[in-house]
Amino acid sequence: MLLRAITPQDWDAILAIQDECYSQLDPEPLHVLQSKWQVSPQSCFVFEVNGSVVGYCLAHPWTTNMPPALYQPITHLPKADTLYLHDIAISAKAQGLGAGAKALTRLTLLADRYNLNSLSLVAVQGADSYWLKMGFKPQAIDKCLGSYTDDAMYMIYNIDHRDI
Repeated sequence: MLLRAITPQDWDAILAIQDECYSQLDPEPLHVLQSKWQVSPQSCFVFEVNGSVVGYCLAHPWTTNMPPALYQPITHLPKADTLYLHDIAISAKAQGLGAGAKALTRLTLLADRYNLNSLSLVAVQGADSYWLKMGFKPQAIDKCLGSYTDDAMYMIYNIDHRDI
């Protein structure tokens, strides 16, 4: 499995994978997804198998405990202390190939390079059990997660810079 930078030709596949993976959320519009890539292209990538895009990751530097709302484009980055995983989606065709672990390794190294102290995300559709296994911990926050699913859970993965 190859992890590579997103190119403009990848967006149809990204939209199809988003549609496949999220049954409890309305899909985010293309311009909203692309806004994450535009503000931080180095932390956004696709998973490719045999020349086909089978997954994607949209991540960007952000502020801990303040996840951005869904459906809102990102126009600028704040003073960041976390690498926020806005979306990691893997097609059923590629599940079980270790894509999540590969993405986590790549994102951890990138966060360390940016001197960010953590990775953070909002788990939806029961994905919190997966992220718990990957080392993320639930964290209570004051911000409303109303634009996400009813089971939305803010989670954080602290980075010990000495171990990288």
